[in-house]
Amino acid sequence: MFPGLPPARRRIRAVRHQLRRRRRLIAALLAAGAVLAGLRAVAPPPPDTVAVLVAARDLPSGTVLDDRDLVARDVPAGLAPADAAGAAAGRVLAAPVGRGEVLTDVRLVGPELADAVPGETVLPVRLPDAGMAALLRAGDEVDLVATDPGTGDTTVVARGVTVLATPTGVPDGPTGVAGGALVVVSASATEAIAIAGAALGEFLTVSWTR
Repeated sequence: MFPGLPPARRRIRAVRHQLRRRRRLIAALLAAGAVLAGLRAVAPPPPDTVAVLVAARDLPSGTVLDDRDLVARDVPAGLAPADAAGAAAGRVLAAPVGRGEVLTDVRLVGPELADAVPGETVLPVRLPDAGMAALLRAGDEVDLVATDPGTGDTTVVARGVTVLATPTGVPDGPTGVAGGALVVVSASATEAIAIAGAALGEFLTVSWTR
């Protein structure tokens, strides 16, 4: 190619020839680069994110949480629940949590649980029949029935109370009937007083309402 020209001139001519052959491709690449640069210039900045705890697996009500049950995830700040839980290791789940679901304070046994039932009183109730307690799930509505161990008399002390949690691994307390299982319920203030009084000297059980 380009006979009779010095080698240096031939190389220059060859480069120019290749550039002319590929000018459309080069022009297209330059145009694409300009478009990409423009899109980057007008694109909104990435949203602010916050770290939240999500369930690493499906977790049933009553789970005593440890570090293996939860993982941290970054989510857009505007989508993070206002009541997202902070450190939760060692706390007890008040309700089931699905894999990938953000953990919130109202899913944990503690003072925040009352936020799920505004206007109601949240209280723990120990049922002597652990087998019956195991049948309960968060969200169940039950009647609480008290039986006097001395006379056998039975009375309904609260109707339609809502089960908020069925925690496990909670040790027996010094009052009431030892053993059994603990459930957390919500009731009106009047019912809560009646339940607490009955729990001191009577056997509590539940019956389901429809």
